[in-house]
Amino acid sequence: MRRLVALLLVSMLSLSVSAAGQSGVNDSTSLEGTGLAATQYDDMAYGGTDYSMSVSLDEGSDVTSIEWITQICINTGVCFTPETNEMSSDDGTTYTSQVDVDDSASYINWKFVLHHEDGSQSDVPEQGFGWKIWSDCWWDNGTWGGPNSDCQEGPASLLPGFAASAAAAAIAMAALMARRD
Repeated sequence: MRRLVALLLVSMLSLSVSAAGQSGVNDSTSLEGTGLAATQYDDMAYGGTDYSMSVSLDEGSDVTSIEWITQICINTGVCFTPETNEMSSDDGTTYTSQVDVDDSASYINWKFVLHHEDGSQSDVPEQGFGWKIWSDCWWDNGTWGGPNSDCQEGPASLLPGFAASAAAAAIAMAALMARRD
């Protein structure tokens, strides 16, 4: 029984690390069936600058407003609390907003909350964040990346190494538990 518990513990730790996605690779979600026709944004975030978003609605859409939920993660491995940004529109079909990107940003995640004429709302995507755009200088899983190397001058953060230490401790604990049986 202890071997099974140890194996499950190690499996869960390895899944949580591998589910994070590939470092430096942008992610996006399909807009099909969402009521959104298109999104326009830069394919790279730059620390210390504004990041702009533009969203166009499908023709005949019943969307009355859009919230852009953003989360910025920085090079120490910490992600800030998600922020809600009310998008503005001059014509009711194209919505825009911008968010200030931290100087030490690794990437920015986001999703949309669509408010409809009948008072209901829908999330795009339904769960989690659907988009991830990496910065021009990032640190992730022990690797520096991006075309800008200005952020690489300081020593590496201790937080990313903490995950490796925790995984090693879990494996050692699993080995000791297996040995006792």
